[in-house]
Amino acid sequence: MFIMHFMEEAWQDEKSGWVGSNTSDLQISNSLYDPVQANKLYHRYIDENLFCEEMGFDGLMLNEHHSAPFCMQGVTNVQLSILAHATKKIKLVPLGNILPAWDDPMWLAEQLAMIDVISGGRLVSGWVRGGGREHVVHNTHPPSNWERFQEAHDLIIKAWTTPGPFRWEGKHYQYRYVNPWVVPLQKPHPPIWIPGSVSRATVNWAAKNGYPYVILGAELEATKSTFAYYHQTAAEYGFKTGTQHNGELIKVHCEETEEKADEAGRKFLGGVNNPFLLGNEGTVRSNITALPGLSPRRAEERIETRGTAPVGRGGDATTGNLRATYEEQSAKYLIISGTPKTVITRVKHVMEQTRPGTLLLWDGDGAMTHEDHMRSLKLMGKEVLPALRDYAKELGIVGPFDVDPVVGMTRGLVSGMATPTP
Repeated sequence: MFIMHFMEEAWQDEKSGWVGSNTSDLQISNSLYDPVQANKLYHRYIDENLFCEEMGFDGLMLNEHHSAPFCMQGVTNVQLSILAHATKKIKLVPLGNILPAWDDPMWLAEQLAMIDVISGGRLVSGWVRGGGREHVVHNTHPPSNWERFQEAHDLIIKAWTTPGPFRWEGKHYQYRYVNPWVVPLQKPHPPIWIPGSVSRATVNWAAKNGYPYVILGAELEATKSTFAYYHQTAAEYGFKTGTQHNGELIKVHCEETEEKADEAGRKFLGGVNNPFLLGNEGTVRSNITALPGLSPRRAEERIETRGTAPVGRGGDATTGNLRATYEEQSAKYLIISGTPKTVITRVKHVMEQTRPGTLLLWDGDGAMTHEDHMRSLKLMGKEVLPALRDYAKELGIVGPFDVDPVVGMTRGLVSGMATPTP
């Protein structure tokens, strides 16, 4: 199993009372932004990411949102570039770059190729369609979102794998000269993973391409339904899939006592509001989160409507108040907070139910302090990660770097060469 760490890298500023206490849905002026405070936060979050490698995590997940105080990585590739040089072994996994927001996908292709080369071939490239806020901020055309995503993907893959120069004459992108000097170290290209919130079209497309699908914070039954649909669809396209294609993100925090864990775990619900963090959403404007032409309008376009969005888990769809309590989230395994023994037991239950080849542990968010996060990371590295890896072996769970998700080859068994799986 492949275990990653994730944090949103939220804005925190005690002087202003955790900016965004009312909303994060594009209603906060950047007049409240303090570059001096931002300097401190960026260095803190980079240090915490570096410590994850020391504690034995296999990968670092980073993401991006735009004009969003809850996520300071508006340009996640900047931090990826820093980590590419500063780390040695850990995989770097942006989940992900928002393809439809790029008017020049070749610029993204070059950035990611440089990161892969600098890191020595440790990039995993994750691509997303993006939420409503990104398309408002970047003034893109929502109904073209899905077409732009697919064409940008095809262009970048060709640029990475086909010697240039060549022309590209597509519907949304036209280039008279495609010949990037920098191409990835990994051949034919870095692994591609697709994160999402169970859109049928996206899951179908990921399965068609053999790309692992990473579910971002859904309830257990919704996660199981989505993985089942993925595997069924992939089989129809001729792929033999397994746990290496299953990725799952859950919020996990670890402390020496249950009392400290309860206190720190509740901080997931504090700090700057985050529309994607249950219990800490604030007031969300549906005209932004569900732009016409961007989001599925019919329930049948989602694989599982229950447990995949905040409304319905303690929320009120009419007022936009989407809060779910800490207790409700804990009961549904959306937050797992406790001593190492408690965390291991509860995460094992998730592993039994969903069998994720990639497990993403979301920590250090909301109102958590640097000290909160570092205590948790130390306990994770010492006790939790080894126990979860051992249990994954008991369950027969393999990760995407044990078995190649696309070609079904087991890696590194004979002198570093791949050999076919049974």
